[in-house]
Amino acid sequence: MISAVLPTYNRAPLSFERGEGAWLYAEDGRRYLDLGAGIAVNALGHANPALTEALTAQAGKVWHLSNLYRIPEQERLAEMLVDRTFADTVFFTNSGTEAAELAVKMARRYWYDHGRPDRTRILTFEGAFHGRSSAAIAAAGSEKMTKGFGPLLPGFTQLAWGDQEALEKVIREPDVGAVMIEPIQGEGGIRTLPDACLKELRALCDETGALLILDEVQCGIGRTGRLFAHEWAGVTPDIMMVAKGIGGGFPLGAVLATEKVGSVMTVGTHGSTYGGNPLGCAVGAAVMGIVSDEGFLAEVRRKAGLFRQGLEGLVASRPDVFEGVRGTGLMLGLKTKVAPADFVKAGYDAGILTVPAADNVVRLLPPLNIPDEDIAEALRRLDQAASSLKAA
Repeated sequence: MISAVLPTYNRAPLSFERGEGAWLYAEDGRRYLDLGAGIAVNALGHANPALTEALTAQAGKVWHLSNLYRIPEQERLAEMLVDRTFADTVFFTNSGTEAAELAVKMARRYWYDHGRPDRTRILTFEGAFHGRSSAAIAAAGSEKMTKGFGPLLPGFTQLAWGDQEALEKVIREPDVGAVMIEPIQGEGGIRTLPDACLKELRALCDETGALLILDEVQCGIGRTGRLFAHEWAGVTPDIMMVAKGIGGGFPLGAVLATEKVGSVMTVGTHGSTYGGNPLGCAVGAAVMGIVSDEGFLAEVRRKAGLFRQGLEGLVASRPDVFEGVRGTGLMLGLKTKVAPADFVKAGYDAGILTVPAADNVVRLLPPLNIPDEDIAEALRRLDQAASSLKAA
């Protein structure tokens, strides 16, 4: 008999009743150090006081209005994002998947409005993850996500990750309108696009007129030690997808765009009943007020260095379990010689939560404000999990 909750998830046999900072407490009272942060969502940890205050204060005023009316909280958060990024305009969604849908629509509408309705093709990359809607799975193109869900939305071409020669050839074909890429692939195995490649991609887009769409759903909002990962390369996109950390645990996403591109989305071309509601935007503004501070980001970079150094030592001491460390900032991955699912399971026994990914990688995505002592404890528990696998 099918369960009351549609069985689309292979859930761990764990249930948590409360969280505090980087820690989760199970129903049996056991503590788990959370290095998954809800898959990079809980950017400021569990039950963060500033976010709790912002949410409860707004909850006592108004929860939902719909976008039939002005929403001051939405306008405030949009202005914060515009002030701190390349963007001139913002549309709020409830998730990264919804952000991907709008990014695709915006790119195609841009070329339609500019007299080139044939430029509908969007280049994407093997290993990508842009969500699970029809457009998002067509963009990623992997059999795992697309099998049984055809016919797929046309207009996407997947290129091999890192194949610069193929990119330079295909991007010049006349029907290519945009390139969509994650500066760091999360689901794909914490694969970082080198700064030089991102700069070259920006140059190719400038040369051909193709729009550059960056998916920073997982790697944005301070995760790499900059507010957004593309800042390390010193380039800017035309369109950017944001979600996860921007709401600190509250469902919130956004599409950021330049005026040149965003202006094609006129009244009636897109909408969302819940997108940008007062609750989500009040929390998002609290997150942005903290995470966009340069002192906070400097601390993320310092903590990342401390954690990375410890992980390198862990890899060196457990060569039978680990191959190396990947990533930037606090978006890190352990390349394992065992199945990632086995390591994640061993972590449950050691009281630590991690997230599996492709390419035999275990993701480590702790809260950005994780204390130094919790980093030390994380290294100890990761070593304990590795030790149990070695013994087995």
